[in-house]
Amino acid sequence: MSTAAPRAAGPDHLWSVDEHLDDILATVRPLEPIELNLLDAQGCVLVEDVTVPVSLPPFDNSSMDGYAVRVADVAGASEQHPAVLDVVGDVAAGQADLLHVGPGQAARIMTGAPLPPGAEAVVPVEWTDGGLGAGPVTEMRARGLAPEGATGQVRVHRPAPARAHVRAQGSDVRAGDRALAAGTVLGPPQISLLAAIGRGTVRVRPRPRVVVLSTGSELVQPGEELRPGQIHDSNSFALTAAARDAGAIAYRVGAVADNPETLRDTIEDQLVRADLMVTSGGVSVGAYDVVREALSSVDDEDEPGSGIDFRRLAMQPGKPQGFGSIGPDHTPLLALPGNPVSSYVSFELFVRPAIRTLMGLTDVHRPRARARLTADGALTSPKGRRQFLRGRYADGAVTPVGGAGSHLVAALAQANALIVVPEDVESVAPGTEVEVVLLG
Repeated sequence: MSTAAPRAAGPDHLWSVDEHLDDILATVRPLEPIELNLLDAQGCVLVEDVTVPVSLPPFDNSSMDGYAVRVADVAGASEQHPAVLDVVGDVAAGQADLLHVGPGQAARIMTGAPLPPGAEAVVPVEWTDGGLGAGPVTEMRARGLAPEGATGQVRVHRPAPARAHVRAQGSDVRAGDRALAAGTVLGPPQISLLAAIGRGTVRVRPRPRVVVLSTGSELVQPGEELRPGQIHDSNSFALTAAARDAGAIAYRVGAVADNPETLRDTIEDQLVRADLMVTSGGVSVGAYDVVREALSSVDDEDEPGSGIDFRRLAMQPGKPQGFGSIGPDHTPLLALPGNPVSSYVSFELFVRPAIRTLMGLTDVHRPRARARLTADGALTSPKGRRQFLRGRYADGAVTPVGGAGSHLVAALAQANALIVVPEDVESVAPGTEVEVVLLG
């Protein structure tokens, strides 16, 4: 969702990385909250605190298969002198009508079953002779815990303190406690908690729908045979996977040929399922840079307030970038360069934060760290450009992988960090402390 047009600057303005990112984050707004069923809400962000309506567990219950007893009745029990108790019946999980345990009595109890009135502790069946009582015994016998020929009494061989093997009411969470705070991303444990406290639906910001498409007449679907001059389309796969990793619902569109009208039609067709659009390729000033040609004139009478601004950034890789909005809903669009490394680095720096912002998160950036550079020689960087080099980070050190070329996909696959070389630094010697962006 976009509420404002991006800033415009003169055609000769060289944007900094921070200026471009600030413009994106000032334009993109979180999606409107909706109510979703629990499983549909996985990966979404809560928009309100969730309080506990009923304590967990809602009643005292047994953590073991065994016998519910009174503490005084088993005090001093041993192998030589067991406590002999009359078994008055069974207490199963889910049982509503509970029997009463009086002096000299015990109730056979199953894991999760309510502690019956009068009982103060549970002795595991392993502490007893496994004796069976007069009540139903099918479950105990099926578990192999009940010997044949057992009587209506049980012999307990060990004492039990008060509350032994009893899960207390509210020992997990109490009614009125805050179960989850607004801003929480709902993963499997959070979904489990919501279900446990009886919530069937929850109010969240939905996962953004991101449409990814790449441009280039030279691009061929993976699995198809390459002809002279062709390459396989990797960008759309990388960016779709990256969008999903960021938390989005991502849709990959097949590569679009270098035809402005076809590209514009494709984008307009995809707007119906897009909260954010991402393109790769065609953002420079060459004769076949189709994205710039197709979208530079997007601001028209039918779409007031829309527009795509194509920029030059003081960074390497990823100098050419485009950003703006398109369509009647002013859907944000980020146009990334076509070289694979440039495209992926640009995604991490600009698209991922936009996706996280749409989700309603406050911390939208990859974590960063300081690391000692380990390399065979000094790293060089162009003056006035912020360079992002692929690196392998471990144990406080980072090692460059591959070179500075923006086409080195194999090196990118070995990297788990980006080494940041500031604009005013032209050489970085081995052993120097550098900043790294941690990718995973």
